[in-house]
Amino acid sequence: MKGEFEELDAHIVGISADQVGRQLEFAQENNLSFPLLSDTDKSVARQFGVKRMGPFPSKRATFVIGADKKLLADIRSETDFTSHADKALEALRVAAE
Repeated sequence: MKGEFEELDAHIVGISADQVGRQLEFAQENNLSFPLLSDTDKSVARQFGVKRMGPFPSKRATFVIGADKKLLADIRSETDFTSHADKALEALRVAAE
């Protein structure tokens, strides 16, 4: 799937409120091939509207942002997170037409 994103000149970046050390462990355990950014103060989560009240984890979301910095897709699902990549690819393909 990484190749499909590369063909569309897309860059994948993950972000979570986890500390950098925990993200490194996660990346190694899951053999990730993209960078993870740490949002420990949850300011980015707040800006994107995915921060929950209190100490709960942020909502799972995927944002597809074009080279012009415009939002191409806002993909949210707490239960069907495996579809996020497919829907992101679809949005990128539509934008490339």
